[in-house]
This record gives sequence, structure tokens and C-alpha cells, in this order.
Amino acid sequence: MTEKEAFAYSPNALAFYGDGVYEVLVRDRLIKAHQTNAGQLHNMAVERVRASYQSEAGSVLEPLLNERETDILRRGRNAGGLSVPKSAKPSEYRRATGLEALFGYLALSGQQERLEELFNAVCEALPTESDKVV
Repeated sequence: MTEKEAFAYSPNALAFYGDGVYEVLVRDRLIKAHQTNAGQLHNMAVERVRASYQSEAGSVLEPLLNERETDILRRGRNAGGLSVPKSAKPSEYRRATGLEALFGYLALSGQQERLEELFNAVCEALPTESDKVV
């Protein structure tokens, strides 16, 4: 799909897709780095997929984004109709939705290399406990 076609999706649709894309990137990184059981892998993944972490990730990425990517992040953050879970602050959840929208846009528009570049930048800037376990 072209960038223009991907950009035409609503921010909530991009975030819906980006949520899955982001989780697959997290799981891929974990399975390659850790030889452990599924329960432990799940617990490690939760560190990176929670709204507070994704919110911080969006802040890490902002200076690295081009104009279109910044616009996608902003559109996702400002999207309406969000049901904020009790485990997240509304502001964190909105910023996390922006990150997911960005990842959805990049994946739909076939920008895999850029997607991985940004994901790796997040992982380097925001290490978790699972990164310390070898």
C-alpha cells in the first residue's frame, strides 16, 4: 500500500493495526534473546507493551521523526473514542495510541526498515529488566 493510502486510514484504525505490529516486534526480540518458558516471555513482553512504556517510547522517537511521521503520531495521540483502561493514565494511553498509530502506518505502507530502526531506537533508549537478563 502507498504512504498516501496508509495515511488515509483513521488514527484509531492505524493504532489497532500498529498494536499488533508492535507486539510482534517485541515478541520477536524476546524470543531471539531469551531461551525461557512462555510465561516468562509473556511477563517480559508486558514490560514493553504497557501504555506507560509506549508513552515514553513515543517521547524518545519524536526527535527522530520526519514531518509525516510526526503528524501520524500526533493524530494518534489526539484520536477520539478511546476507552482508557484502569491500569493507565489517560495522557499515557493517548501517547501510547500515537505510537501504535505510527507503527501501524509504517507497517501498512511497507516501511519495514524504518519500523525496525525506530523500534531499535526505543529498545536502546528504554531498556527493561528483561534486557539485563542474559
